[in-house]
Amino acid sequence: MPTAMITGASAGLGAEFARQLASRGADLVLVARTLSALEALAEELRDRHGVLIEVLPADLSVAEDIMAVADRIAQEQHPIDLLVNNAGFGLPLHFADNDIDEEVRHLRIHVEAPMRLMHAALRAMRGRGGRIINVASVAGFISRSTYSACKQWLIGFSRWANAEYSRDGVSVMALCPGFTHTSFHERMGLAPGAEGIPAFAWLNAEHVVRVGLRDAARGRAVSVPSLRYKAAVVLTKVLPSSITAGAARRGRV
Repeated sequence: MPTAMITGASAGLGAEFARQLASRGADLVLVARTLSALEALAEELRDRHGVLIEVLPADLSVAEDIMAVADRIAQEQHPIDLLVNNAGFGLPLHFADNDIDEEVRHLRIHVEAPMRLMHAALRAMRGRGGRIINVASVAGFISRSTYSACKQWLIGFSRWANAEYSRDGVSVMALCPGFTHTSFHERMGLAPGAEGIPAFAWLNAEHVVRVGLRDAARGRAVSVPSLRYKAAVVLTKVLPSSITAGAARRGRV
């Protein structure tokens, strides 16, 4: 059976990826900071689907933990067929007012960790095939503080890597949802109606993951799992930056 590694697997989109992949018969390697949450999810999925599950507690803002996860990806005897880079967190949009050490931690989790894990995965997958899904955001199509900049990097790198490594049987895709009902937004105090975000702008995590897995299977480089957010991405290319910058001050996707 295929084996998928998911970072940030204890909640939100990560947990939804785990549930959908387990329901399809995939074995899992679950990565997150909180061991108890990982073990609870692993027990649920083992009981429900009978799949093999490893838990790997790791803080991807810590260099040693990143390397431990990369070493697991490199294991030849238990290969990873699908890597889902999902771990992340949000910060307030006012960069100059944020703690710079938190900003550096944010950069490490959103850029350095996925880069190192992709490097390990590509080296392991070349020739035998595999898939990488990088959970990015529609925020990556606009200019808005460091979160947007991180997601822009992830989208751009995924586009290049998908073209470059498709000849080796490896696909790389950036999944770009908008506001989604998960604990990610709950931790920032966001909900439908908050900060001027209308209820219709919110997506369902199950839908986001289902579309993401489908588009990854099709070899796409970028997946935007909603017609309304696809339209928003198109608008970012034609509207003046003053308008998109104003809209970007609302919420955090």
